[in-house]
Amino acid sequence: MDGARLVTVRRWRVRPGRVPRGLGVVAAGVAMVVAACGTSSSGNTGTGATGGKKITVVAAENFWGSIAAQLGGDRVAVTSIIDNPDADPHDYEPTPADGRAIAGARLFIDNGVGYDPWAGKLAAANPATGRVTLTVGDLVGAKDGDNPHRWYNPDDVAKVIDQVTADYKKIDPVDSGYFDQQRASFTATTLKPYTDLIATIKKKYAGTPVGASESIFAMLSPALGLNLLTPPAFLRAISEGSDPTVADKSTSDSQIKTGKIKIYVYNSQNATPDVRRQIEEAKAAHIPVTTITETLVPAGASFQDWQVAQLEALRGSLAQATGK
Repeated sequence: MDGARLVTVRRWRVRPGRVPRGLGVVAAGVAMVVAACGTSSSGNTGTGATGGKKITVVAAENFWGSIAAQLGGDRVAVTSIIDNPDADPHDYEPTPADGRAIAGARLFIDNGVGYDPWAGKLAAANPATGRVTLTVGDLVGAKDGDNPHRWYNPDDVAKVIDQVTADYKKIDPVDSGYFDQQRASFTATTLKPYTDLIATIKKKYAGTPVGASESIFAMLSPALGLNLLTPPAFLRAISEGSDPTVADKSTSDSQIKTGKIKIYVYNSQNATPDVRRQIEEAKAAHIPVTTITETLVPAGASFQDWQVAQLEALRGSLAQATGK
């Protein structure tokens, strides 16, 4: 794959559904910057070729930014706003620099589904002629209230790959052949360890009962053929930062203590007191515990390397728990 420049900006703070403090100030400030600079430049207007300039891409999250960078190769320059493996991405608060980056983007990618409401607000506050926006939730038909963790759904990842390629070809039709080649190489070769490992786990461990800390894993477990027993409302509550009900806590705890689940999967970026307690319960019950994260770990990893590392750890836990 051709190298692409991937720039990351690390800042944090806001759970889905909350409007970040200061967002109006940020949006207004960026609007003034755009008004001063104008929205017309040789590389950022219209829907034709980019005049030899790289396509400026801004992704709200680094998992989408990694994919966009690899699909674009040396024809793109990608900035990912959220990129911090040590924090909870839900708790993000945008800055004026984020607004300026989005205002200058030729292609803007956000997740949607209530996960990053600040991103869409900043983009709407600063319209730019010819900017293409890809909201993943809209692409895959998800709405606010649905599970927002679409990058853990392999089918949704495939749809994003196709759409990013189509958007690149729309922005720079002269290089359409190049972008088709990038997509073909990425899907057939670069992503092969990821897709093969998903298929391998499904073939060997389909039907295995498992537990999880939050709704991230509810996106991946169906693709792996695993039977996720944890109450969906518990998973959602932990993901959104609210308190699970007493009944859901009791059900989830019982599944661990009685060995109804074979492994426990938790998001290490969101280890709440309830989750930490369940981890200890799983260890006491000799249930293997494995981790996943919301963003790339380490921060500079590629999407596929990050996912493969997690899947390998998951497979190891399944092997330990089932003896196969």
